[in-house]
Amino acid sequence: MSAPPFKLVQVSDVHFGGEHREAVEAAVERIHAEQPDLVIGAGDLTKDGALSEFAAAQAWFARLPQPQLITPGNHDLPYKGPAEILERLATPWRRYQARLGPARGVSWRDPRATVATLNSARAVQVRLNWSKGAVSGRQVREVCAVLGQAEPQALKIVACHHPLIEMIGGPMTARVRGGTAAAQAFAQAGVDLVLTGHIHVPFVHPYPFRDGCTQAVGSGTLSVRTRGAPPSFNVIEADAVDIRITALAFERTRFVVWRTWSVPRRCLPKGPNENGATEVAPLKV
Repeated sequence: MSAPPFKLVQVSDVHFGGEHREAVEAAVERIHAEQPDLVIGAGDLTKDGALSEFAAAQAWFARLPQPQLITPGNHDLPYKGPAEILERLATPWRRYQARLGPARGVSWRDPRATVATLNSARAVQVRLNWSKGAVSGRQVREVCAVLGQAEPQALKIVACHHPLIEMIGGPMTARVRGGTAAAQAFAQAGVDLVLTGHIHVPFVHPYPFRDGCTQAVGSGTLSVRTRGAPPSFNVIEADAVDIRITALAFERTRFVVWRTWSVPRRCLPKGPNENGATEVAPLKV
């Protein structure tokens, strides 16, 4: 007897303190209606890492279905100017961990999927733009060790905030130090999906490594900081044949299907840059 389909919801970049209030409220109802097996929060859940914003994020996630895996983004650090620099340097994740759980990688598994998170945000970096991401070799090894314990037919999923390689034609960059090496390692480990945020636009594209079957999946934003796409989140469904990624966009009072991609579960590459991923729903603006 085959296992039932697996469904997860991927949200990111809610940016409490700058959230789209109507979209955030409508998302609670729609996410419950989807009845997901897992909810993933892929970072930037606050705007400035303020205590009130973390309280709002905690309250909102408490209204969503369980289980949940949440990982931080670059905005989930004390962010409001020089007055907070000491806390950012000394205890960067104190506020996040008090409200949303461990900042370091966490994991979840059942016979259909194993999911591991990693924290790609950094409190300080040796470059001017601290909003960009970084991934260490240790983090990659830890994630690969978790995914190596997955059931033979289970999906292998990684969740982090920053896209490990750039979205082609995206509205902004992630510039993740160590990102290309991490993407290569995950492809080699047979990861099916790498779920990220940061860009504020949903996307799906394959990593150009190994067999081309590891998919980068970005979710949009539920904030007012849109970048050419409406507020949105992703619903991902997988059965024995296909993985289907649907971006649901907020339209007036409710969420509607905006874009949908379908990826063969057992990827059979057609060529060096092809993997069979097909957008099966037209773009609606």
